[in-house]
Amino acid sequence: MDKNTITGLVLIGLLFLGFMWLSPKPEPTTVNSGDATQTEQVNTISNGLDSLSQSELGWLKENIRANGVVSVVDSVATYNLAGDGYNLSLSNDKISGTISLGGEVINYSDVVTQDLTKISAAQQRKAVETLRNAINTIGKYGKFAQFLTGKDEVLKLENDVLALELNAKAGTISRAELKKYDSEYNADETVNDKHKVVLFENGSNNLDFVINTPQSLNTKDFYFRPQQLNDSTVLMTLDLAQDVYWGIKYTLPKGENYVVKIDVVQKNIGKEVLSNSPILGVEWNQDLRRQEKGQMFEERNSALYYKFAGGGVENLNEMEDEAEEKVSKLEWIGFKNQFFSTVLIPRETINTADFKSTIIPRGTEYLKNLSASAEFNDYNWQSENPVSFDYFIGPNLYPLLSDLEDTIHPEEDLELTKLIPLGWTFFRWINTIIIIPVFDFLGGFGLNYGIVILLLTIFIKLIIFPFTFKSYKSQAKMRVLAPDIKAINEKYPGNENAMLRQQKTMELYSKAGASPFSGCLPMLFQMPILFAMFTFFPSCIELRGESFLWAHDLSAPDAIISWSGNIPLITEYFGNHISLFCLLMTATNIIYTYVTMQSQGGAQMPGMKWMMYLMPVMFMVFFNNYASGLSYYYFLSLLITIIQTYAFRKVIKEEDVRREMAENAKKPKKKSGFMARLEEAQRQQQAMLREQQKRNHNGKGRQ
Repeated sequence: MDKNTITGLVLIGLLFLGFMWLSPKPEPTTVNSGDATQTEQVNTISNGLDSLSQSELGWLKENIRANGVVSVVDSVATYNLAGDGYNLSLSNDKISGTISLGGEVINYSDVVTQDLTKISAAQQRKAVETLRNAINTIGKYGKFAQFLTGKDEVLKLENDVLALELNAKAGTISRAELKKYDSEYNADETVNDKHKVVLFENGSNNLDFVINTPQSLNTKDFYFRPQQLNDSTVLMTLDLAQDVYWGIKYTLPKGENYVVKIDVVQKNIGKEVLSNSPILGVEWNQDLRRQEKGQMFEERNSALYYKFAGGGVENLNEMEDEAEEKVSKLEWIGFKNQFFSTVLIPRETINTADFKSTIIPRGTEYLKNLSASAEFNDYNWQSENPVSFDYFIGPNLYPLLSDLEDTIHPEEDLELTKLIPLGWTFFRWINTIIIIPVFDFLGGFGLNYGIVILLLTIFIKLIIFPFTFKSYKSQAKMRVLAPDIKAINEKYPGNENAMLRQQKTMELYSKAGASPFSGCLPMLFQMPILFAMFTFFPSCIELRGESFLWAHDLSAPDAIISWSGNIPLITEYFGNHISLFCLLMTATNIIYTYVTMQSQGGAQMPGMKWMMYLMPVMFMVFFNNYASGLSYYYFLSLLITIIQTYAFRKVIKEEDVRREMAENAKKPKKKSGFMARLEEAQRQQQAMLREQQKRNHNGKGRQ
């Protein structure tokens, strides 16, 4: 490096130092905040501290002024606003107050002045972060920001059948216990721990409202002020100012009442919300808890139900995930378990709702997650009681749900009983018109439900007795006619004589006054009843927890042998146990099949014979996992039928049957329309056969 270069670098350095020395120092920026003029560093300074900018201070003041609680003393207005980590006041355009940092409380003025003699640099930075978060939070929640923190108090409401807990956080019912029902499910099957049915607790049920502000607010975020008005009523309010509040009132009547009345209450709230938008949202979410031993049936009978205004009741798929959007004009929404339900019934029609059902994987105490997001139009923000609900929390008991329909909305048919699956329309009629009234009547005597089922079975058998007797008498005639039918079959063999053979057989039946179809008549009457009972017993909550003989619960399988492990397909349908009533039903069904085949007379096709004996075994696989009360009913029904069959054999003598048939044969018979059509068809077939034989003969002659 030469001499000139070195001289140039030295001169440049001297000029730079002179410029730095002579440059004017920046004046500090001052703002009015706190009790005195405070210095604010707009940018991060050399010691690494941070501070609010002038614009951020302006927003903070504006938010406190707009959303704080105002008090006036000597014509001076003071605005107070508290939130998560801060408690600030604004008076004469000056901010004061405190900031909480993990249990430590520091003064706002120390943060703004960055007084490191009173706070540490870390505290100062964290306090500034808290204030910035407050600015953003207040900007979103407005005056409702003050409710983001609070005390999570719990109040209780209780009557003879319900015990409820209500939390100040979200202002909602957080726990519901049914005092008259025990849970049959234990997470640990080795422990016999009996406890009452708890439909929801620990945040598994959330019924929240969406308040219409520039940014919609959900009440689940707020801490309400709880008030126990009396033994039956709790009021939860968000008090924004003097005589300005929004709240929810819960009323649980005394006695045996499963309906909680929910009233939305408000006063002077219109100016704090978008009152020109008449919409109130409701967000309802629940994890359905397991209550029964058998998870398969509980899953099949648990779903989200809803009823259209002026229409029918529908539900989401029970066996897979499903969602529905923009379902409009609804009268109620229900989250249904096998034997218990929670149903939200508004006084006004729900305008629109979105539904979703998601199956929760096995291995937990929950079955499904059900959610509903609904909106009410024509919500009046000026009214003091704009919306009311009836909130049913209770058992799926048919008489109870039927009475509710008459008391909640007597002018409308709510069809709440559709929460109980009683089969297709025809089978449901049988259940509601015959089975349930008789069952409730017999149960009203305080008898064991095993005896009630026995008496119900006898009652049904008495109703269909005339048809059963006629069926057996027809079977007796068929046994007497069996040799004659065999002779006709031997006289007219082959397919070419099929119609003639059928005609002769029908003529024989007509002369004897017998019919091969009369034996089917009792079955036609019994089948609907059997199907109705098939849907009745798994849904009958009266049988839940009721014991009879070895069965501890007539609504569940009566397992006498159980094993652990999972066998694909077999465990899913048969279960991991053997039910004794199902075993007895199967054995009785095999005996009934044998007796029936004897009663019918005539030879049976070998394949059909084995099929008849195989059916009871197939039924055993199917019914082993069903309610023991159902297997018990089928067992009794089959047993009574077998006894009736042997009794009929003693009463109905074949000699008397032959004598009656002979007398019938002497009487002139008017040819029935069926016989006339059968003879006409037989003549047409014979003509076709003769024509075919003629063509075949002519063809052979030409050859």
